[in-house]
Amino acid sequence: MPAVSAPVIKLVQRTTEPAGVQTLRSTAAAVIAYSVAVWALPEPAPLTAPLTALLVVQVTLYATLTTGIRRVNSVIVGVLIAIAFSSLVGLSWWSLGLTIFTSLLIGRLVRVNEFVPEVAISAMLVLGVSQVADTAWDRVWETLIGAVVGLLFNLVFAPPVWVASAGTSIGSLAGRMGTMLRSMGEEVVGNNPVPRAAARLHEARRLDHDIVEVDASLRQAEESLTLNPRVRQGLLYRVVLRTGLDTLEICAVVLRVLSRTLTDLAKARTEETLFPADVAGLLQELFGQLADAIESFAELVTAPLAADGEAAEDRLSEALARSRATRDLVADLLLEDVQEHPRQWQLHGALLAEIDRVLAELDIDERTKRLGEELDRRASEAHERHPRVRAMVRRLSRATT
Repeated sequence: MPAVSAPVIKLVQRTTEPAGVQTLRSTAAAVIAYSVAVWALPEPAPLTAPLTALLVVQVTLYATLTTGIRRVNSVIVGVLIAIAFSSLVGLSWWSLGLTIFTSLLIGRLVRVNEFVPEVAISAMLVLGVSQVADTAWDRVWETLIGAVVGLLFNLVFAPPVWVASAGTSIGSLAGRMGTMLRSMGEEVVGNNPVPRAAARLHEARRLDHDIVEVDASLRQAEESLTLNPRVRQGLLYRVVLRTGLDTLEICAVVLRVLSRTLTDLAKARTEETLFPADVAGLLQELFGQLADAIESFAELVTAPLAADGEAAEDRLSEALARSRATRDLVADLLLEDVQEHPRQWQLHGALLAEIDRVLAELDIDERTKRLGEELDRRASEAHERHPRVRAMVRRLSRATT
């Protein structure tokens, strides 16, 4: 079998990303819309049809259905404005400016939200290629053809599910947090210079930016699961991923506070070690165990198969058990150290409290409880939003059983 060059592999990998998939899907939908418009309409170049298809087709089916109507409205309103201007005035600098101004104003009145600029874009395109009202009306039919093709395209060819990419993002976030915890464990041994402690605190603060990126990836995954005919347990997947990210976000906040505590200790103990050797050794071990627990938690959240989930849960349970045992040993030694050296005792207590918070957030029983509560809450909200649909589904279920 011939070897595949690196550029080809890189190109294939890019096509599996949201931007690459969106490019391929939009191109296909636009070509189909143009072909249908050529077949159905007398216009020689019905470009409004592929334009509308480009605007309607989105990465996920949910985004297509929720934004498609507003996009179609924006294009139709722009076409109607262009029809009105083409029947009254020709194309000149002042008529173009008036068309844009009117389109933006009316776009806000018809509440197309973020698609207000597309009203003006559609009006300019139609005004430029069609200055006769009878011909411009064909643009309306082209718009409808493009809209229908765009909607049907995502219904027939269901968009991919972006759970894997969201899981990768969550795993990467947990990996960065684990690496940071292990580095902090190395720094508690001996004397920790203030600049190094401050750099670790700055690194912990940057986790907020990582969480924003993961949240964006997760939102796309949630949209890809919503209304997707290829997914049967979309709600469960969405809740598992969302609650998992919420837990990691809380742990990131605690990690930042933990870095702040160690930085304060470094400032108070510039001429001595942060902790006695026995305490430092146990703390280094504890930070490593916490890192294992966070990484195992991410594996549990993103495990695609039941067998993988059970293995990840076992690893998490073991890491939490080791962490709690080590934490108790550290607490006993810190208590003895405080009695002998009472300086900065409050920072020792804060250190233990922050470790306890991480352990509490990763607790398996608490996570199971939160999952159940979130599933009940979302089911209740869905019932309140669509009571008639739910009642109809129940009646049909009783009729078929």
